[in-house]
Order: sequence, then C-alpha cells, then structure tokens
Amino acid sequence: MIDTHCHLTHARFADDIDGAIARARAAGVTACVTIGTGVVDATRARELARRHAGVVFATGGLDPFSGHAAGASFDEAYEALAGLFADGGFHAVGEIGLDYHYDLDPRPVQAEKFERQLDLAVRLDLPVVIHVREAHDDMAAILKSHPRNRGVIHSFTGGPAEAERYLAIGWYLAFNGVVTFRNADEVREAARRAPLDRILVETDSPYLAPIPKRGARCEPAFVVHTLTAIAAARGEDPSVIEAATTANARALFGIGG
Repeated sequence: MIDTHCHLTHARFADDIDGAIARARAAGVTACVTIGTGVVDATRARELARRHAGVVFATGGLDPFSGHAAGASFDEAYEALAGLFADGGFHAVGEIGLDYHYDLDPRPVQAEKFERQLDLAVRLDLPVVIHVREAHDDMAAILKSHPRNRGVIHSFTGGPAEAERYLAIGWYLAFNGVVTFRNADEVREAARRAPLDRILVETDSPYLAPIPKRGARCEPAFVVHTLTAIAAARGEDPSVIEAATTANARALFGIGG
C-alpha cells in the first residue's frame, strides 16, 4: 500500500515520526507521500524524505491557508517555493486548491493563486495534489481549462456526480478515512463506480482517522482500513485494490518499485 497523502511534519508526529513510519511498514505500507503546505513545511517535508529515502516522498505547495497566520506575501512565498523546487527532491506540487468553506481569500484571488501554481507544475512536469472544499464547480472548470496538468483530488468526499466530472478530464480520486464513516454512502458509491486505474488511498494523517480508529491520531498505518472499505464497497478482494492503488500511486508520483 502507498499512503498518498499524510502530514508527517505535523507537530503531532514530532516525538513519534520513526515509530509511525515503522508501524506503517509493519502494516504493509511501502511508501508515504508527505505533503508540504507552505514554504517552511515543504522544506521540512523534503528533509524528512531525505532522511527516510525510498519510503517517504515529499510534495510542496501553497495551500489556501498558507500565509494567513503569518501575513506573508503570496508573491514572496511563491518565489521561495519555486526556488525550493529548483533544488529538486519533490514529487508533486501541492496541496493547492480552493477552499470556499473558510474563504480566507476572495474567490477570484484563490483562483489566481491556484492557477499560478498549476502553471508552475506544468513547467516542472510534476503532478498536482488538489485541495477542494465546497468548490467543485469552480475547481472542475479550472482543471478543464488547464489540460496540461495531471494529478489527484485529495480527500475526495463528493458523490458520483462530482467524481465523474474529475474522472472525465483524467484526474485521480484519493479516498481516505471518510469512506469508512457511517454517513458516507455517497463517497462509497463514488469509490464503487470509479475506474480501478483512477483510485488512490490516503490517510490525511494526523486527521480523519478511519473506523475503527476514530478518536485516535491518524497515521499512515491506518490506510489499510480505507483500502478495506473501498474493497467492500466494490465487492472486490482487498488485494485487488492494494495492487491497483499502489500501481496508480507509483505511476502518478514517479515512485519507483
């Protein structure tokens, strides 16, 4: 299994990162993609990936929340991010996207920041990790207008209709612990209908721990519960989902076998 989205640089892993990685390996997780959500975080993600080469892989991006706490300039952060990528060590741009739940920036400003990073990904020939919340219409329209980009809709929590819009333009869908929740029938239906070669699994650690781990700090080892839930929804053996999602992750992120 490959956990395609976790935040191993989060403070909740500060005293347990080696243990979390060891437990993931013991559970059958062969690789973890740790997500950088700002310049400092992306730098830490790359350092972690270098310390755990071949097991941890880093991404970097300016998510819709980047800079607001510190009041940072987006232009300055963007240039710093581009400089990080020039030094290598990253497997995707992201997470980046649109968040209409918190609306920390006006929506046109969110779109501008997002599209600049989509263009960066094209120049770097890297996939994109997408964050989208309550913004599926605008997200699908933007991605459709950027056909040179490729990547994944992380933490997909929509239903079949939303899934079809992204699948139709060639994007992957990543499912996490939400697919195990009792009230997530629409998410499970999306996972059931999605082509096997377009599905990824993730944890979004330390968030969204799956059933039966609700209430615990989520960690990459828990991705097995998400995978099992997807297999049950599709009526397939978990080994089929494991093989497919692992192959998909390797292809998208350029992670060697």
